[in-house]
Amino acid sequence: MAFTESMAARIDAYVEDVVRPIAASMARGSGPRPHDVVSAAGEAGVAGLLTPTEYGGAGGTHIAFASLIEAVARLDASTAVIVDVHVSVGTEPIILFGNEEQKSKYLPLLARGEWAAGFALTEPAGGSDAAALQTVAERTSDGYVLRGAKTFITNVGDADLYVVMARTGEGARGISAFLVEGAWSGVKPGRPFEKQGLHGSWTGELVLDDVHVPDANRLGEEGEGFHVAMTALDSGRVGISAQAVGIAQGCIDAVLESLKSECGTPGEVDEVSIADMEAWTVAARRLTLHAAAMVDEGQPVTRDASIAKLYATDAAVAVATRAVDMCAPHSAREDHPAAVRLRDAKGLQIYEGTNQIQRVVIARQLLRDEWRRR
Repeated sequence: MAFTESMAARIDAYVEDVVRPIAASMARGSGPRPHDVVSAAGEAGVAGLLTPTEYGGAGGTHIAFASLIEAVARLDASTAVIVDVHVSVGTEPIILFGNEEQKSKYLPLLARGEWAAGFALTEPAGGSDAAALQTVAERTSDGYVLRGAKTFITNVGDADLYVVMARTGEGARGISAFLVEGAWSGVKPGRPFEKQGLHGSWTGELVLDDVHVPDANRLGEEGEGFHVAMTALDSGRVGISAQAVGIAQGCIDAVLESLKSECGTPGEVDEVSIADMEAWTVAARRLTLHAAAMVDEGQPVTRDASIAKLYATDAAVAVATRAVDMCAPHSAREDHPAAVRLRDAKGLQIYEGTNQIQRVVIARQLLRDEWRRR
């Protein structure tokens, strides 16, 4: 299914009927659990937006996915990241690398929102070096035993299925991917972290304490995990870029609403700041949709996804900062829409690959392409 009027209607219905009523409570961290958010997305027909129709999904495009995440983040960034992780990095690796048994078993559950998904790559000691992970998958007669700890895992403790990366050998080629059910013995989620923003999204540590994973739950070939993870992150960065665009647009909405009540005429408005905010947001949206279209077309997207993620998240922070300035002194309140969005926006520069790492990716791609032309 392309991004049709029917798909747009599904997204609008989910945003208006589900997201808008819970946005304020999610920002306070007192809203529904991540599983309930995903369940409602399933009922609205968007939890499996990227999942093929033969497995109960909507068969949608990445352009539709970006549109969904932007629309949700415009009202609430916490809900957006819960849905983003579920639809993209939590489900898409199964779509791309799963065998028929894995697809038939898990994709319908995820598409219906009966199960929520998580993605477990980051580790306490690993920082941004994904290839240095220490979680071990020890071979047994009928599968693997996983031991280690993951951190900053979205939907932790409420996910029914985690895509987990663990070491089966040396270096980047010694990493394998596994589908780990949250109810299995030895899967121990920690309490969600207290964060500066994104209060409605559960983020925390996931301990794997002698977790037995059958052979049937290895995702892809042994040693293919790093490729699985990087492919997932390329697509996932489109979602984070869209989340940033939604936050930025929400900031513009907040400023315009504030100006209606605070300013008597357009001439009293800081037109330069408004123009900058709009220009940054429009540019970020174009970069995001460009990267989404490249994914849909099957083109290599690593560089363009990193460019979109870098620019859109930096733009979201810049727009949110302007919004706080323009809405002062009211934006000094913790619950002011501009203040909420500034705290939420900062997290986007950190997760799904820090923006420093995005600069490394972009530079290396550029230099590699230049050297190849010589």
